[in-house]
Amino acid sequence: MAATNNQKLKLLYILKFLQENTDENHIAHAEEIKLYLLNHGISAERKSIYSDVSNLIDFGYDIIKCNGSGGGYFLASREFELAELRLLSDAVQAANFISAKKTKQLLDKIFTLTSKEQAKKIKSQVYVDNRPKCKNEELYYTIDKLDRAIGDRRKVKIVYRRRIISDDPTKDYEEKEHVISPYSLIWSNDHYYLVGNKDKYDNLMVMRIDRIKHTEIMEESFSRPFSEVSPYKFSFDSADYASKHFGMFSGEPKPISLLCSDDIVENVLDRFGEDANIHKSGPSKFTLNANSAVNDGLVSWIIQFGGKIQVSSPNELKNMVLKRVDEIKSAYTI
Repeated sequence: MAATNNQKLKLLYILKFLQENTDENHIAHAEEIKLYLLNHGISAERKSIYSDVSNLIDFGYDIIKCNGSGGGYFLASREFELAELRLLSDAVQAANFISAKKTKQLLDKIFTLTSKEQAKKIKSQVYVDNRPKCKNEELYYTIDKLDRAIGDRRKVKIVYRRRIISDDPTKDYEEKEHVISPYSLIWSNDHYYLVGNKDKYDNLMVMRIDRIKHTEIMEESFSRPFSEVSPYKFSFDSADYASKHFGMFSGEPKPISLLCSDDIVENVLDRFGEDANIHKSGPSKFTLNANSAVNDGLVSWIIQFGGKIQVSSPNELKNMVLKRVDEIKSAYTI
């Protein structure tokens, strides 16, 4: 019975072998496939292997047959190209909200999407540094629960943990329980955020997901749809929200106008997008007009460029920048 069942699995084992062991630089011969099958309790003749590979090709797998004395087969294309896998592995490594343990697990899964030899090549090129990584191993479960709650329009009860500075060396964090109507999950500035609303407030609140210690999906549906507390009426536009909220600080988007030096045009386009509304404004200057939340995140972004950005409007933003400059000056006054 076992032998019969193994024969039924022969086609799958051949496909697995080709996926794991072949690419354009590594060709498998029929004898190698025959030996692989034998090691898995499956006897096969060369002719049956030729027939099985033909069936896989007919089904749609991009398997190339190499003729001649040194001929054989290799899987020519896969779901992901090497460059795409490299991008995925770099993104996982760069995301500091993913724990070190989960980072390794995810990278190992990514490497299974190509041949073993190509996986070795990607591994050798992945730059591993000592950047800080999240220690919250509940992150995956938190994301899963929040995603389900958003889809089902259900409230969540969470425990939010913040680092504090205390005279008590045993108390490094404070924890508070919140009941939230969750609207969106946003990855921005190497952090993952939850955007939602608490019933008693008429605005959106933003919380770091790696700081959420416990998540419980409640039976209660949203008290308020996001259309009541945000400018979005039919669907929550996560990309638009992230682009208008620096550092994911909350705040109501308003028209802003900034006079900038030409030498920071790339920085401005990096932040506001290649289609940003900019135009020449005199020698070595350009003006940016955009919609952005006027908050501490925007002020911090402006301050980093020193005198290379001048706020034209609104006055509220001008005053916030001047106040921050005074605070910095006061901190360094001797």
